[in-house]
Amino acid sequence: MNIVFKVSDNVKDKMIKYYEDKRKPTTPPYAIFQAVEADTVITLYESGKAMFQGISADIDANIWRDMEKSLNNIDVDTRDSSEKKKDSIDKTNYYFSAIGSDEVGTGDYLLPIVVTAAYMDKSNIKFLESLGVHDSKKLTDKKIMSCAPMIMKKIPYESIVLSNKEYNEYYEKGININKMKAILHNKMLYKMKNKSLPYQKIIVDQFCLPGVYFNYLRDVKEKVAGITFLTKAEDKNLAVASASIISRYIFLEEKAKLEKKLGMEIPLGAGSKVDEVAKEILNKKGIDYLKEISKFSFKNTEKIK
Repeated sequence: MNIVFKVSDNVKDKMIKYYEDKRKPTTPPYAIFQAVEADTVITLYESGKAMFQGISADIDANIWRDMEKSLNNIDVDTRDSSEKKKDSIDKTNYYFSAIGSDEVGTGDYLLPIVVTAAYMDKSNIKFLESLGVHDSKKLTDKKIMSCAPMIMKKIPYESIVLSNKEYNEYYEKGININKMKAILHNKMLYKMKNKSLPYQKIIVDQFCLPGVYFNYLRDVKEKVAGITFLTKAEDKNLAVASASIISRYIFLEEKAKLEKKLGMEIPLGAGSKVDEVAKEILNKKGIDYLKEISKFSFKNTEKIK
């Protein structure tokens, strides 16, 4: 795949800086540089034309296209802040039938990571909007517990729960949390893609640069390509928003199970309240048990030992 477009001087400078340590030793005629990131070869010419070649060319090109748009297409807007906010969400990908993925739990010391990929057909937009899915980040846990089962009955999805014991096993092998996320997202997306659904796009809530994402998957045989990576993707496509809600629902169910098992409330996150609960678990159950139910690599471990 070859993609070529012209970039402004503003974006050109940012590209030069970003690809500084990824450049090839030789440069084609009239080019400022040629660089390689994962499966993409990037060539920036003196004329300002940028060429992206390779399997993930569209993904890498979209990063700079989006940056071009945000840096250089800013119009003077005299509306008040509430009006601006209403129209500020990018709807470019909103009306596509899509497979989208999102995760929860990566910052929670005592709770698991849940990753979900979900499929939304355009015909389900009104149904999902009626449940408030388009404002998924604003939904309370109570609302999620009531609406998620309805979504799960209506649309296809695949979810995986990575226990903290499994997280620790990954970490001990030198696999960082972003690589874990890439592996889990890819696994769920692959399952969804094999359902032969009539999707137009595959969208992932971006947690690292696309080139880095695919580099994490370099040893994975069953790899999903052709992904659109978006920041705050749950605002931009309802498949991702649905995946976010389903992940949160399963995550809250896992939280309830652990609380029942331990007979205590488990706080979210990795703050001081979590430290207090983890210390109580350590005193009652010992270090081996704490390692089994916590993300042991977190700084919380050193604080409570």
